[in-house]
Amino acid sequence: MSQIRANTVLPATRRPVTLHTADGLELVGELAVPAEGAPVATVVMLHPLPTHGGMMDSHLFRKAANRLPALAHYAVLRFNTRCTVSDHGRSQGVFDNGEAERFDVAAALDLVEYEDLPPPWLVGWSFGTDLALRYGCDPSVQGAVLISPPLRFSSEDDLRRWADSGKPLVAIVPELDDYLSPPQAQERFAVVPQAKVVAVDGAKHLFVGYTERVLDEIVGAITPAATPLSREWPPH
Repeated sequence: MSQIRANTVLPATRRPVTLHTADGLELVGELAVPAEGAPVATVVMLHPLPTHGGMMDSHLFRKAANRLPALAHYAVLRFNTRCTVSDHGRSQGVFDNGEAERFDVAAALDLVEYEDLPPPWLVGWSFGTDLALRYGCDPSVQGAVLISPPLRFSSEDDLRRWADSGKPLVAIVPELDDYLSPPQAQERFAVVPQAKVVAVDGAKHLFVGYTERVLDEIVGAITPAATPLSREWPPH
C-alpha cells in the first residue's frame, strides 16, 4: 500500500478518442474507464480558458483521469476544445470565445452516447464552467460541477434554464478567487434553487494544493457514498 501522490497514475483502461463536431472539426481527447467492471458514472471535463493555458491536461483534470476510474469507478472523458493544444495533441478549429464551442460540448455528449456510457455529469473549470452552463443543460446530462466559476460568459438566462431543469448544480468556489468570491457566488447562484455553493478556505482560482478536496467534492456531488476518496492505493 502506498500513498497517492501528485503524479500517481492508478489502474484504468485509457485510450485516445476523436470527437467530431457538427461544424466539421476533429477534437483530440482521451477516455479513461475502470480497468475492471462497468463505470458507475461518467464525467465530461470542460477545461479552463485555452488562451490562458487551459487544456485537457490542466492539473485537476489530469489527476481526475489518473484517479477516478480506480477510486470511484468513473468513466472520465477529457478533450481539447477547438484550437486547444496539450501533450495529447491539438484540436482543429479556431478559438471562438465560447460561441462555436457549443459544438464541442455537443460532440462530447455524442461520444458518451456512442460509447454507451452512463449518462454524463459535466465538470467544468473556469472557462469550462461557462460552457457547461450555456450548453450543457441537455436531456442526457445528469448535472454539473463547476470549479472556480467566473460567470464571465454565462447569463441570467443560462442560470434560469438550469433552475427550470431541476438538475443538480454544484459550484466549488475558492475563498481567494480573483473572479468570483464565495459570497458573490451565493448571490449569483441564488436564482438556481437547487444550486449548492461550496466555499474552499485558503484556495485560489487554480486550486493548486487542493486536488484531494476538489476530487472529493466532485465525487460527493455524483456518488456521495464513494467519499472520501482513499489517499492510498490499493485502498484499505
